[in-house]
Amino acid sequence: MTYLNDLQCILLSNAARRDDGCLWPLPDSVSNPAAIKKAVSALLRKGLIGEREAKSADISYRSADGRHYSVHITEAGMQAISVEPPAATMLLPPAPVSERLTKTALLKTLLEREQGAVMSELTEATGWLPHTVRASLTGLRKKGALIERSSRDGRGCWHIRIAA
Repeated sequence: MTYLNDLQCILLSNAARRDDGCLWPLPDSVSNPAAIKKAVSALLRKGLIGEREAKSADISYRSADGRHYSVHITEAGMQAISVEPPAATMLLPPAPVSERLTKTALLKTLLEREQGAVMSELTEATGWLPHTVRASLTGLRKKGALIERSSRDGRGCWHIRIAA
């Protein structure tokens, strides 16, 4: 069973009542932008809502590269609030949206290369200072990544070893 806070329940219930399953426009009772952003991020992570390219900017959750994206309830979201999913014509699976490349994902991509990455490559790619890169490496280790440190051209080099 998925735990949902009150705001998440309100957002999902509101979307379930709509023909297109869109979260926007939000109900009048919801007005805290920071709480909304946090709730929507959590629902996306849990797979209870999904992104699609928006038909209009009015229902847009975010925009990137001149395109607008909206968020819609998924079948899992309907089940989480104990609502019987309607006919398959209403709830289509979300259209694939290009994955947003986070700095941590970028860092992981650089580390997965055969030659790995040295600190200067990591700081240049992410725009982070070295201590932030090291902290992110620690975070990746805590999430189970097998990061090895070696030397390349006399400089420290990191590489993620892919488990076989």
